[in-house]
Amino acid sequence: MNRTRLIFFGLILIALVLCTRLYFVQIIHGQEYADRADRQYVSPNHSIFDRGSIFFTNKDSTLLSAASLSTGYIISLNPKKIKEPEDIYNNLSNLLPIDLDSFYAKANKKSSQYEEIADHVSEDLVKKIEALKLAGVEIQKERWRYYPSDTAAARTLGFVAYDTESKLVGRYGLEKYYNDVLSRSNSQVYVNFFAEVFSNIKQGLVDNSKREGDIVTSIEPTVQNYLEKELATVSKKYNSKLTGGIIIDPTTGEIYALSVSPTFNLNTFTSEKDISVFNNPLVEGLYEMGSIIKPLTMAAGLDTGVITAETKYNDKGALTLNGYTIYNYDKKARGVIDMQEVLNQSLNLGVSFVVGKLGNDTFAKYMRSYGLDEETGIDLPGENHGRLANLDSPRDIEYATASFGQGISLTPIATVRALSVLANGGKLIIPHVARRIDYTTGFHNNITYVDQAKQVIKKETSDEISRMLVQVVDKALANGTVMLPHYSVAAKTGTAQIAKPGAGYYDDRFLHSFFGYFPAYNPRFLVFLYTVEPQGVNFASQTLTTPFMDIVKFLINYYNIPPDR
Repeated sequence: MNRTRLIFFGLILIALVLCTRLYFVQIIHGQEYADRADRQYVSPNHSIFDRGSIFFTNKDSTLLSAASLSTGYIISLNPKKIKEPEDIYNNLSNLLPIDLDSFYAKANKKSSQYEEIADHVSEDLVKKIEALKLAGVEIQKERWRYYPSDTAAARTLGFVAYDTESKLVGRYGLEKYYNDVLSRSNSQVYVNFFAEVFSNIKQGLVDNSKREGDIVTSIEPTVQNYLEKELATVSKKYNSKLTGGIIIDPTTGEIYALSVSPTFNLNTFTSEKDISVFNNPLVEGLYEMGSIIKPLTMAAGLDTGVITAETKYNDKGALTLNGYTIYNYDKKARGVIDMQEVLNQSLNLGVSFVVGKLGNDTFAKYMRSYGLDEETGIDLPGENHGRLANLDSPRDIEYATASFGQGISLTPIATVRALSVLANGGKLIIPHVARRIDYTTGFHNNITYVDQAKQVIKKETSDEISRMLVQVVDKALANGTVMLPHYSVAAKTGTAQIAKPGAGYYDDRFLHSFFGYFPAYNPRFLVFLYTVEPQGVNFASQTLTTPFMDIVKFLINYYNIPPDR
């Protein structure tokens, strides 16, 4: 009886092992065996390019390809086998656009065995070429990186190109950041099928495939396309040097859309003359953001209790510190007003008053607690960190100017992260583009950082600053004409002078910024926009209010967000 049981369990164990190996062979490495069907097209010195995919995620959670592989064929010559080059040219030129001089130059290289004459050839044409049975003409299968949406999220996706060792690798964006996941090892492609099935199961679990996979992003393609359209419109209308934007869930850190105008076509990137268009200023660029920093200053004052929304001060129109005088944007005094009006009218002297109540050290501590001088940890390469050196100064003037976003340089993504603190109950999130990694082993890694969010201001402070920013939209922004009666929107504009190289500021060059979130007390989205050196206009309220509100209305309708008031 014991012997029967032992045999029975032994057979079950063997069956489990075989089923597991078959799973790895048929499902995990299925594409490798599919490639064997095309083995006739692969020469010993020619490997087929392989790489994982990147996906956008539609609002219904279905996936849309953002980066994939396209398949075609290479037509090449083996000059050593060619006897009648004229005959070959006449036949091929009827099917392929081949330059006569180039063809004969390659066909006559008798010392060579491989001369490529055409690539990305379709299967239909290959069948016609095969039917000609031309001696010396060879066909190899090829795959190349393909981006179905051409320009969508170009600076975020990045592309694949040769490195210094002539290897195809990710060079920018997600392609670079997740290169180790997206790269593929073809070491097992031509292993005998039955050897693969009966090989040690441990090998299948510990090979390179354990870290290889596809990247599923949180980028929603319709939202991404809408954002890009709005950014392009702003840049064109105001002849800006650059316009950028980010749409994020301020609670989870998932990014729905991010882009910069101008952009480029990922499928024709080699035609770009200015390679700076490949960089991503949303994570690499440093800017003095201006008045969108004022709510962070105000929140610090509220959090410590040194002010409330009703706290009043006497605005005299000018403040001199350390021999320097600062003014409100219009150089006008306001008299005795409260903190709500400081935000409504975007008053530099008002937030300087808050710093005076906080004290320089406490103010600097709060600004750093927002993560403004740190890398955010976003999963994109080349991230820069902010410059808050002025907040180490013994001079009061540095802290006063920092309170309204001048004298400190920040990346857009770090700015978005800090502003999300105001929206999400006071927590410092980690922004990210990837939502999930689907490994070739069949396992998944869901990417979430919610549990790692750090509390930096009290929830009550977040609620109060949100209420104040809703008042800005309802009563002050465009004189209250853009308020949405059934939706609470918290927002703030920013206009900053652009610093000259060395010292001082230009009088006629500005950076305009705008951020807002909604529904204000349980936000689904935070939208951040900025445009660099717009022409013919002075303030961000003039350039960015309309695109911001258009994006808000689009998101409300697209996601069917219910009214909150």
